[in-house]
Amino acid sequence: MPSVSRWLVLSLLGLLTLPACLAPPPEQDAAAAVEAPALAQEDVAQALAGGAAFATSSCLARPLLTALGKSHVLVGGKMSDDIASQAPFDVRYIYIAGGLFDSAEPCGSCLSCTAQARSCANSSGGCAWWGCWQWDQQAPGQYLRNFLRTAALRRQIPMITYYELLHTSGVPDGTAEVLRVADVSLMRRYFNDWRFVLKQIGSTTALLHLEPDFWAYAQFLAADPRLLPAAVASANPTDCANQENSVAGMGRCLISMARKYAPNAKVGLHASAWATKIDAHLNTNRLLDVTAEARKVADFLRLCGAADGDFIVIEASDRDSQWYLVTTGTRRWWDSTNYNMPSFNQAFTWSKALSERLGRPNLWWQLPVGNMSLPGTWEQWRDNRLDYFFDHPAQVAASHGLGMVFGSGAEGQTNPSTDNGHFLQRAKAYFASGRQPACPTGVSEEQ
Repeated sequence: MPSVSRWLVLSLLGLLTLPACLAPPPEQDAAAAVEAPALAQEDVAQALAGGAAFATSSCLARPLLTALGKSHVLVGGKMSDDIASQAPFDVRYIYIAGGLFDSAEPCGSCLSCTAQARSCANSSGGCAWWGCWQWDQQAPGQYLRNFLRTAALRRQIPMITYYELLHTSGVPDGTAEVLRVADVSLMRRYFNDWRFVLKQIGSTTALLHLEPDFWAYAQFLAADPRLLPAAVASANPTDCANQENSVAGMGRCLISMARKYAPNAKVGLHASAWATKIDAHLNTNRLLDVTAEARKVADFLRLCGAADGDFIVIEASDRDSQWYLVTTGTRRWWDSTNYNMPSFNQAFTWSKALSERLGRPNLWWQLPVGNMSLPGTWEQWRDNRLDYFFDHPAQVAASHGLGMVFGSGAEGQTNPSTDNGHFLQRAKAYFASGRQPACPTGVSEEQ
């Protein structure tokens, strides 16, 4: 039997550490901000065509779910093949991350390919480029093609989280990462890889999730992404010659490429609750206008093309709450009684306002898998969010949530293979119960 890449082995085991946040996001980053003329918030708002909030009585998730052949709040996660086969999950997701090929174009062979100056042949011990996370005798991209094929056999919607900028840039996440997108050579490789991903997807129905954290770090630097330089038309004249060379143009380029090369895929940017430098999910100040904070994030993302996408992706945390408490001494629990702050009600208020500002439903992604019966050790940490979401799917739907997908965002966290079967048990019960309708009673479908 041929040897396989260690990257493939790790990903199959669910151990590949590709967190959306490699470290807890800072609440303040003023010292690192670049000097750029930022527009006043009201000026940005005036520049937003159609930026008014949508009516709260509408059901933003219903049209997209109907297009996906669904009528209920989706449930899924990042999980092993064994777990994925034991329940009728709606969604299964993977990361595409780790770095890019060293050449200008995607490699034609894994045997001759290099990434981060290292061979992608299996004999080297692993490849940084996702395209060779398989037996090196197979054509690049087989890892993704296999994932798509397996999902189709199980009638599950494949979701790809494309998280390449951080690892490709070679710099820490934050300001340095955002500044790197002005590099024409780097962005040419980046867009070439994204095109390669999309061509593997082709006519397949899939969910595409673009660059967690990046847009928030960009918003740290300027309220208007058009003021942040990025190589777009200059790096990708083939697909985006008419897009501006800015972070705004970059988001629009990525979405337009998805429409061109993967016409049946649904695509969305990532919205971070901490993008305004106030973490709306961890806020303890009852006087904070969480709705206003959500609208600031939505206004920034709209300029990046988010309203041209199909949905917006949000997350609760990349790690279990008990892990944070034990390893960092910080409290990141949400109060399930909604009496104390931070609370679940606060998080849903933020997500609802975000979606209504953009006119797009939200998808809860990478929800922590921990549960309160676990011992509080490696890969078995406690968290209350999984159970709260399964106990309150109507609250997810009422805040324009089209789905909730669970998974760990870092090595050592609870995952569906280490939680003593709790996630699988809750998911099976959800499916057996008839599932949560996309639109709660009394909520009309958005036209």
